Amino acid sequence: MRKSIDGSALVYSEGAFNTPNGKTAHGLVRFTERYNILGVLDSAYDGMDAGSVLDGKHNGIPIFGNIDDALKELKAVGKSPKFLVMGLAPDGGRLPDNAKGAITKALEVGLNIDSGLHDFISNDENIMAIAIKNNCQIRDVRKTPDRDKLHFFTGDIEKVDCLKLAVLGTDSALGKRTTAWILTHAFRKAGKKAEMIGTGQTAWMQGAKYSMVMDSCINDFVSGEIEHAVVSAWKNEKPDVIIIEGQGSLMNPAYPGGFEILAAGRPDFVILQHAPSRLEYDGFPGYKMHSLSKQINAIEVISGKKVIAVTVNHESMNENEIIPACDAITKETGLPAFDVLKFGAEELINLLKAELK
Repeated sequence: MRKSIDGSALVYSEGAFNTPNGKTAHGLVRFTERYNILGVLDSAYDGMDAGSVLDGKHNGIPIFGNIDDALKELKAVGKSPKFLVMGLAPDGGRLPDNAKGAITKALEVGLNIDSGLHDFISNDENIMAIAIKNNCQIRDVRKTPDRDKLHFFTGDIEKVDCLKLAVLGTDSALGKRTTAWILTHAFRKAGKKAEMIGTGQTAWMQGAKYSMVMDSCINDFVSGEIEHAVVSAWKNEKPDVIIIEGQGSLMNPAYPGGFEILAAGRPDFVILQHAPSRLEYDGFPGYKMHSLSKQINAIEVISGKKVIAVTVNHESMNENEIIPACDAITKETGLPAFDVLKFGAEELINLLKAELK
């Protein structure tokens, strides 16, 4: 991995790690080029290894019960974080009240704060006073850029002459971003130039070079910002493949994402992330998930492009249930299905390489 862009960091995930509300922390634990992750804060898993808790794979990132313990233990081994990163992604993007204590403590000892929540920490006068006093920076990643920095759709996307893939999903908090990164890295390992287009705050925190934060962008400019990111990646990198991270799902009642990605990113194919064990939309009991076949049909009708494969999120499944679940998806849809997080992406990459231009 390359040297981190911004330096060492602790990730705040109190009460959320290993749950859908901790997906930002999960992404940072699995991969980031922006930070060197020194630890995660969540008292429920104090003393455990973050990789072991999340994926059953030890990765050497410790979990601490609180920020005081983290700073003390890290100092003892000669390590000191530069950032406290909010690893929370709750419904509505609100900042929990109990997080303010950790933020205040971090600022008092000179740490910078990065947050992707909709509650902007930099709007809190008391917290900002502490930040200024201690010469600390607060970055609210989801703050909308000034309009003169935003881009409107131009049609330049038609000049992009490489394979474009969109990783969409049947629900929110499903692993679309993780799958997009896995595919990006797998293409690179296979000797192909690949760039991922980040469309959320976590992808930015992971160091995606070409990204925009879709759900903080003024609606008139969402398509233009997606197009600008894709076109910039094409012009600057000349990749063999561009992979666009999806947001929400077409049929999620609260997060109906994907329309702009299909319209403005104009992918050649769609890869659809799906959790076979989910019966209702994330966070909305009573809202029954639409069938996989219906969601595939909606994507193909809207975009005129094919869903080429299904990638599986194995949440709430035993390991011996994964392959039968993939086989059942193939039987239902006629599409190949893969769990790239569990088993790697080599088979899927071999399928996709046949579509390279």
